[in-house]
Amino acid sequence: MKIGLKTIVIIVSGMLFFSCTGKNVKQANTGGNVQEKESAVSIEKSVPGNMISFEGGTFLMGSESGMFNERPVHEVAVKPFSIGKYPVTVSEFRGFVKATGYRTDADKFGNSGVFDFKVQNWTLMSGANWEYPLGKEAARAADDHPVTQVSWNDAIAYCNWLGKRLPTEAEWEFAARCGGKDQSRFSWGSELISNGKYMANVWQGNDLLAKQGADGFELTSPVGFYGETPCGMTDMGGNVWNWCADSYKLYPGNTSTDQSDPELKVIRGGSFFFDQNGENSYAATGRASNTSETSLFNIGFRCAEDLKEIRFETDE
Repeated sequence: MKIGLKTIVIIVSGMLFFSCTGKNVKQANTGGNVQEKESAVSIEKSVPGNMISFEGGTFLMGSESGMFNERPVHEVAVKPFSIGKYPVTVSEFRGFVKATGYRTDADKFGNSGVFDFKVQNWTLMSGANWEYPLGKEAARAADDHPVTQVSWNDAIAYCNWLGKRLPTEAEWEFAARCGGKDQSRFSWGSELISNGKYMANVWQGNDLLAKQGADGFELTSPVGFYGETPCGMTDMGGNVWNWCADSYKLYPGNTSTDQSDPELKVIRGGSFFFDQNGENSYAATGRASNTSETSLFNIGFRCAEDLKEIRFETDE
């Protein structure tokens, strides 16, 4: 596998039911006359317990006060969808591998990206994969932590297996901002630390030498550990970056010079690891990218799907 220079700079830098009624559905009777009959139309929207549903709508995406690639603020329309309440866990990904025999990109390459804190540099760690994100000489990943060392390709494969997909970048931000309405900097509010408590699993300090653990963890944390946003989402900032479906490009109207490459896929949310953009990486509007085959110890994902609708008519 490869980790491009751009990648390194960026990374270190149940069930719900709704119903409505419809009228004036015309049907023919046996006598050939046309009558108006009132017909009920029920819409069933099925959302598993680990998914949060959003009705969609338009919202203002981006920020004028964040990084250059968050500009300009622009209106985006989002269709009804559901998205994972938390990132896919190690246990959930293990079920996929056992059921399908799937081999991740990291397994195929035989190595994956890990930051070696001893030498203070990125390395392609032999044997590092979704189960052993730091390599086979280190501990196995905990079942309730987000799965990492999965590429964009791997994330797509997992979501497809479930009949789902990756969220679009717009859907991710819509969910992080609770239906696009919340204008707080982060999905949980305006501060990383509130009343002395860290609100997410983030990097503490301004450089790679900073001691970690003040938030309770040196690396990943269990999904949902820091609680839910007002609309029920978890881990929408910190812990692990989230792959999105989109190829990375600047927003319409942004004239900055930046890479536009179909192989660069959007990642959102920041992670436990150092990023040169600091707190901006955890913002609901923050964005970065990585190549589709890249696997790192601080990138995971969550699934999304269109809300399913089942319509049927009943005469009254």
